[in-house]
Amino acid sequence: MSWIREEELKLSWIENLAIKVIKQGPIPRHVAFIMDGNRRWASKLNIKRSEGHKVGFEKLSEALQWCLEVGIQEVTVYAFSIENFKRSQEEVDTLMSLAREKFAKLLEEKEKLREKGIKIRVIGNLDMLPKDVQKTLAEAMLLTKDNNRSILNVAFAYTSRDEITNSIKTIMQGYEDNELLPEDLTDTLIDKCLYTSECSDVDLLVRTSGENRFSDFLLWQKLYGQILHSGICSQLFSIIKDVMCIKNP
Repeated sequence: MSWIREEELKLSWIENLAIKVIKQGPIPRHVAFIMDGNRRWASKLNIKRSEGHKVGFEKLSEALQWCLEVGIQEVTVYAFSIENFKRSQEEVDTLMSLAREKFAKLLEEKEKLREKGIKIRVIGNLDMLPKDVQKTLAEAMLLTKDNNRSILNVAFAYTSRDEITNSIKTIMQGYEDNELLPEDLTDTLIDKCLYTSECSDVDLLVRTSGENRFSDFLLWQKLYGQILHSGICSQLFSIIKDVMCIKNP
């Protein structure tokens, strides 16, 4: 399954109409997705959790294509929380295998990424990941670093608590190295030391499972727009519902 489903995405007349209508109004610059509900969906259908995660990626791919269609410049996806390492080893191994497969596919699509001008950023505590996964993620970021039309941030091995802790450690090191003074400590300095330091403010946050919690995602960052909790599992999630809410960021 491709990350960029341009050839596969066939829009109905109502979807094409929705895109035209949406483009007439203000479009959020940055949309963030908490893509969850995969395991619950798999349990409901009595299928393997691994299948739920695979279908979740397919819906993510569809969501990314919709974002491109309507002109959203930056998308952040909460793909893997540090808390996910507490799941069974079998499930963690499955998720790492899925990451290997999908980012390898991303590298194969370098011409599409260049054509669309898509830059890939992976944000999180990447040292916690297997070395081969780290290497693949680094290659994806290096490959797309000069693309400048749109940005896909993938939060992987990420939590806000870890992000803030890492920021504080970086600042403490600055004090130890005599590169900072006490009066230098500001919220702006903390911002600059976050994994998300290069990201713009989020205008719209979408959680696909209907849960009313942030799950340790972007807790420090300013959220200026709407929060949408879809009451539908991500695999059954109709992207048109997200797109329609974009009209009023």
